[in-house]
Amino acid sequence: MAVHDDCKLRFLELKAKRSHRFIVFKIEEKQKEVIVEKVGEPTESYEEFSAALPADECRYAVYDFDFVTEENCQKSKIFFIAWSPDTARVRSKMIYASSKDRFKRELDGIQVELQATDPTEMGLDVFNSRAR
Repeated sequence: MAVHDDCKLRFLELKAKRSHRFIVFKIEEKQKEVIVEKVGEPTESYEEFSAALPADECRYAVYDFDFVTEENCQKSKIFFIAWSPDTARVRSKMIYASSKDRFKRELDGIQVELQATDPTEMGLDVFNSRAR
């Protein structure tokens, strides 16, 4: 599976400049390539990120999660989400599952990985518990 240069470029912008809140990646099956589907502005909310993931199709996503530690320090962690809803096509789930590790290696700087099949598996409570 090829990875479009734009994927790495956008991820670097998110990581280094914090110029995006999230990025949703899609596998173009015909081209056998991972592409950027949507980029979220820094002001966009978690709800807007969650809404950007289709209910019945697989995606990869990266989310820049801000939180406050018990010591009252402002921190952020970059989450990688493998979104694979139960209602997605079996073939699609297999392609995303088999390409995930290779794609993730292209994005240097991911701190937490989540596998989600429905929105509750990647709720803010999950982000909060995994970030600490």
